[in-house]
Amino acid sequence: MAFLADTLSRVKPSATIAVSQKARELKAAGRDIIGLGAGEPDFDTPDNIKAAANKAIADGKTKYPPVSGIPELRQAIAAKFSRENGLTYAADQTIVGTGGKQILFNAFMATLNPGDEVVIPTPYWVSYPEMVAICGGTPVFVETTLEGSFKLTAEALEAAITPKTKWLIFNSPSNPSGAAYSHDELKALTDVLMRHDHVWVLTDDMYEHLCYDGFKFATPAQVEPGLYGRTLTMNGVSKAYAMTGWRIGYAAGPKELIKAMDMIQGQQTSGACTIAQWAAVEALNGPQDFIDERRQVFEQRRDLVVSMLNQASGITCPQPQGAFYVYPSCAGLIGKTAPSGKVIETDEDFVSELLETEGVAVVHGSAFGLGPNFRISYATSTEDLEEACRRIQRFCGSLR
Repeated sequence: MAFLADTLSRVKPSATIAVSQKARELKAAGRDIIGLGAGEPDFDTPDNIKAAANKAIADGKTKYPPVSGIPELRQAIAAKFSRENGLTYAADQTIVGTGGKQILFNAFMATLNPGDEVVIPTPYWVSYPEMVAICGGTPVFVETTLEGSFKLTAEALEAAITPKTKWLIFNSPSNPSGAAYSHDELKALTDVLMRHDHVWVLTDDMYEHLCYDGFKFATPAQVEPGLYGRTLTMNGVSKAYAMTGWRIGYAAGPKELIKAMDMIQGQQTSGACTIAQWAAVEALNGPQDFIDERRQVFEQRRDLVVSMLNQASGITCPQPQGAFYVYPSCAGLIGKTAPSGKVIETDEDFVSELLETEGVAVVHGSAFGLGPNFRISYATSTEDLEEACRRIQRFCGSLR
């Protein structure tokens, strides 16, 4: 359609949203569907956080907020970074957005010029390259491997950096692979970045509190203080606090960058929902004990899913150290024929046939830039996970 902008030709729709939508439609049509596509905790938002939102409404805190966030939340964010990450930020070095997506988008919008390159390790969260493309930048993909636990190596990072590189996007624990980088693994990467002082780091720490097996989380500016002046550290309340629909993401970084992002947001959405911001103040400042309880449940689910998937014919599923995803390989099934007569030529064929035959919705790995794999979110009930894994085992066994 000639009326639409050329930008649209550079952008693909979100595969994770598409899978969730397809699962919803099939369910509405009466099919027995188990949806493992969405990255959304099945736990409810804690009661103290809901109470803070109700109180904000009762107290009339329903007017336009400042663009960068209410002062109380920006102070809570600075306190969180100090307390949990050893990073010192003033409140005016923080910004609140309508979800983590807006933070990332505004950072790119504020910094990218045509031809600027953004290094993105694969597999990646589906929105990273699309955001870069919308904002006029060029995504540069750096492949990781299942054998290397889907982690970026210092050598691969060094090889990807050019004079045009503006950002490295770094996500640990990772969506979609669950890969989490230890302090030493991070140090190897930050050593590379210290040799290239034109490269900035955008670190997506959204899954910080979902680490397993006693894994200790670290973030780049904490590991290498020399990067502090060119790092935007992004986080949010959606995953750890089960607040996906409240739409609150936040970040801290150099004052000039935060100011530029504030200016863009001021012409875009203005401040995030006031009531959700007051709820986020309580999330960050209030009791944190439930996080560990829920983390233990996620860890048990991870162990269940990894064990059952590795018993499925042709599937190899590594055990991730964080987030609530597994990213198994279905390479052993490529070339086989499904009960429908369809030959499985790609991971997209695999997930499509799995959905049609067994009613299990997962996301194909090529949507995340690395296949033949698929992503399962285990942020759902243990009963559903067991049944879904049984169906996957049955489906894999039926391929000839």
